[in-house]
Amino acid sequence: MSIKQTILICAFLLLSIVDAGAEMFKLPAVHQQDSLVRFAESFIGTPYVYAGNGERGFDCSGFVHFVYKNFGIEVPRISSAYSGFGETVTLEDCQKGDIILFTGTNYNRASVGHVGIIVSDRGEPIRFIHSSSSRKNRGVTITDYHNSKYPPGRILSS
Repeated sequence: MSIKQTILICAFLLLSIVDAGAEMFKLPAVHQQDSLVRFAESFIGTPYVYAGNGERGFDCSGFVHFVYKNFGIEVPRISSAYSGFGETVTLEDCQKGDIILFTGTNYNRASVGHVGIIVSDRGEPIRFIHSSSSRKNRGVTITDYHNSKYPPGRILSS
């Protein structure tokens, strides 16, 4: 089965003037999802490094790429390359191991600018692990999607 067949985008659309948002990619098997999340969580506290893609430091897409590559799954190395990838489903159907994508800090551009990995199970409040460049939670951290400062908006369709 190819990567495009095994990865789905979870999409959630909100009515908004601002073009900000998130989308997700699915892993094929539950045991692989749990293993992938445990592996990702082992890097909590690793510093944010611009263009970083290794254990000494990660940027957001470098972290996601590194984690997925460890499981033999190739995903884009740069966040903007996630556009045009996968099949859309609702945000409510997203689950542990999915990749969540956001627009960047320029909300007038509808392109992917930040990525993370969902760590919560289906039906739970959405939490994701990512390498953050924020001053408050710099480096690999877990964030509650609904209580975060990530602006609501639309999911970029891939």
